[in-house]
Amino acid sequence: MGIKINSLENFNHIHLIGIGGVSMSAIAVTLHRWGYKITGSDSTRSELTDKLVEAGIPVTIGHDMTNPKLADLIIFSAAIKDSDPEMVLARQFNIPIVTRGEFVGYLTRRYRESICISGTHGKTTTTSMIALCFLEAHLDPTIQVGAILKQINGNYTVGVSDYFILEACEYMENFLRFSPKTEVILNIDNDHLDYFKTFDNVKKAFEKYAKLVPENGLLVTNADDPSCLELQKVVRGNFVTYGINNLSANYTAQNIQHNALGFSEFDVFFNSSFYMHVRLSVAGRHNVSNALACIAVSAYYGISKNTIYSALLKFTGAHRRLEYVGSYNTFSVYDDYGHHPTEINATANAIKDKDYNESWVIFQPHTYSRTKNHLDDFAMALSNFDNIIVTDIYAAREQNTYNISSLDLVEKIKSYGKDALYIKDFEEIASYIRKKARPNDLVLTLGAGTVTQIGPMIIEQK
Repeated sequence: MGIKINSLENFNHIHLIGIGGVSMSAIAVTLHRWGYKITGSDSTRSELTDKLVEAGIPVTIGHDMTNPKLADLIIFSAAIKDSDPEMVLARQFNIPIVTRGEFVGYLTRRYRESICISGTHGKTTTTSMIALCFLEAHLDPTIQVGAILKQINGNYTVGVSDYFILEACEYMENFLRFSPKTEVILNIDNDHLDYFKTFDNVKKAFEKYAKLVPENGLLVTNADDPSCLELQKVVRGNFVTYGINNLSANYTAQNIQHNALGFSEFDVFFNSSFYMHVRLSVAGRHNVSNALACIAVSAYYGISKNTIYSALLKFTGAHRRLEYVGSYNTFSVYDDYGHHPTEINATANAIKDKDYNESWVIFQPHTYSRTKNHLDDFAMALSNFDNIIVTDIYAAREQNTYNISSLDLVEKIKSYGKDALYIKDFEEIASYIRKKARPNDLVLTLGAGTVTQIGPMIIEQK
């Protein structure tokens, strides 16, 4: 559905349906800075829609047919249905429409150096790390990242250079619409099975993505992931690897140590020779791996070791990536976006590097299909925490046709010999935590949905 964009020459007024999305808001500001008249609509007001209004972009909450009817082009996000009134109007008046993924693909062709960071886990963090290195090097990149990054006060920035640093999502194979000069593939895991159905289909999608790298381009990938290493057979450009366990990788991390906050420092070796020492201000072994990917890309683009060191040290995490929320009664509250068993395991391992008494996790499963497909893996991953609370599944784009509930997950956790509680109401969860958590405990809200609201409820006693 929709047209293929090769030029914006014939367009003046561009309207975005679902403008409050992370990627859509970035597109809107980019086009606004380029001088186009931009309008948009979204179903709900948010921090991102408020930022757009502050930037001078009119945003309608709900529907107002005036702006889409006057537009030369309409961009719509994947969440928008064919029955949406503005989509119906666009077809009625023959207004050109284009998907968000297709339009981002066009943007990647507008820049000489499009750097696309993909992988099932870690995209946002690694995109943020790379972005900070380019900013620290004063290379003035355009950036689109999947979370708020405090160094740019948002999820995007529009530069004037040829560098475009972009988080590239594999869902619905959107990244196959892109034209990257450089790719980063962090890992390949069995996620989004509501779309891909099988892990083999996930791997095939990443293989097609790797084939997009031109002969004068670069693929940086994870030598600790066998599926990533297989991509060397199909890539035409330069192939650079990094790893923690696989010491035959081009870039490796050795002598890894952690401080009391769980932050890592380590030595980086390039082709078996010492390259540089690195200190991070984020926790977790997975972030050591993400940093290696960042270093490989930054070094390829000629960014100095001192600049890389400084940028990585300044990076304190993207929004909702093991983010410190605050404390109550001297126990600490963190929030994390993890919503796949692999991500939960990584977060559980990351907090083990911190000093605390007992851990508490409040988990909100994300989508019925993911909960159903990974029920056992979720149960095992959550069992890494001392105390477990599960709340209702966040449906996102789905209806519950899977006959699954959070109670099923609680029972599965119990079958592994670990106790778990199901609590539906967020206020009740916050009250329970305030009563039960002890000084020096660590409380974590976990999931990609509304569970992030609970942390402030705990520390603000609301």
